[in-house]
Amino acid sequence: MKDKTLIGGIVVMVVGAVLIGVVWLVFFQPARTPSAPLTAVPITLTGDSNQFTIFEIVPTESLATFTLSETLRGLPTTVVGRSREIAGQIAIDFENPANSQMGPIQINARTLMTDNEFRNNAINNFILDTEQYELITFTPRQMTGLPSEFTAEEPIELQIEGDLTIREITKPVTFAATVTANGRTELNGSATAQILRADFGLQIPDAPGVANVSDEVQLTFEFTAKLHK
Repeated sequence: MKDKTLIGGIVVMVVGAVLIGVVWLVFFQPARTPSAPLTAVPITLTGDSNQFTIFEIVPTESLATFTLSETLRGLPTTVVGRSREIAGQIAIDFENPANSQMGPIQINARTLMTDNEFRNNAINNFILDTEQYELITFTPRQMTGLPSEFTAEEPIELQIEGDLTIREITKPVTFAATVTANGRTELNGSATAQILRADFGLQIPDAPGVANVSDEVQLTFEFTAKLHK
């Protein structure tokens, strides 16, 4: 009987130690830092490259955000995560804007931060597993709504269809975007899409005081792109 009690006690201690370790890894282990500076993937152009003017997103003047809702300690809460580590290139054909193209847009997931340190650690260490999957990538396939003629300072509303990769899962996503050309030297714009966490297998760890985390997540890019040198 004593042996069984002893074994039971050892099992409880081991399970408790494992649980403590898991909690530490998920909620207390600090968020990871980027392994290297984020740089734009050079755009692969379709057609005569001499037709295009290449613009590159300026991280310090751009912002990627995700927004979702949760109940935190009984209170409805809007969670916003932000990162300026965003990179990508856009190719504009000013003579025939409908031919314009966009390269892959990347975000360093390790730099996504909310207003809560424990939430940030959970995002990095568990939800996005940024040790293994450092980058989130959107690869455009088609842009619709581009005009036939270029007009400076006139906002253009368009749809950008592509493939979004979060961790090891890739899904088709369409962004509703608005882009304005400041002459022929700068682009300013924003793009928004709605995704479902479940589509990308993004699970929320159990945490005291956290409940009702929405499956719907809004993704937004606000960007400034300048002439690529």
